[in-house]
Amino acid sequence: GIILFRQIREARAHRANRGAGSGPETEADEEVESVDPKMPLWRIGLYVLAGLVGLPLGASWLVSGASEIASAMGVSDAVIGLTLVALGTSLPELATSITAAMKGRSDLALGNVVGSNIFNLLCIIGVAGLFGDIPVPSQMLHVDLWVMAAASIALAPFIFGNRVITRGIGIAFTAAYLAYMVALFIGGSA
Repeated sequence: GIILFRQIREARAHRANRGAGSGPETEADEEVESVDPKMPLWRIGLYVLAGLVGLPLGASWLVSGASEIASAMGVSDAVIGLTLVALGTSLPELATSITAAMKGRSDLALGNVVGSNIFNLLCIIGVAGLFGDIPVPSQMLHVDLWVMAAASIALAPFIFGNRVITRGIGIAFTAAYLAYMVALFIGGSA
């Protein structure tokens, strides 16, 4: 909640400064503020309604399809959740991060990834826990939790030490993730 409150406060301050004519609008500001401010209220309402209907419907299809894929491939639902579902739900973040990195906005790329993980770990699990118990498989406690911790530790020098994530390091991170996925599928047979 504190992180979201801070982000909302900073976004409002940014908009207020731009509206007050505090300086020339940069190309980066134009990219961030790409929403049409003259969009009619009825169209905004229509988009919100479509999202409210489409989100649970799409989530239901995703869960059903993922379970069917798990059964067809002979792997556990947890493995499908850790691989295919996680990859599918993260593709928009990947596209955003790649675009930000190509435009030299590394702070946005890293903020997107770290912020998404914080949101998923704290808010999504918390809200889902309000609606029912979430049993944690022992595989996640003994392996996946430690892989996630190791990935966080591997990222720490780049965040705290102001080091640059080069193409080679990006390849190493991607290769480590692919190795993790292969290990899940090999060891995750039902």
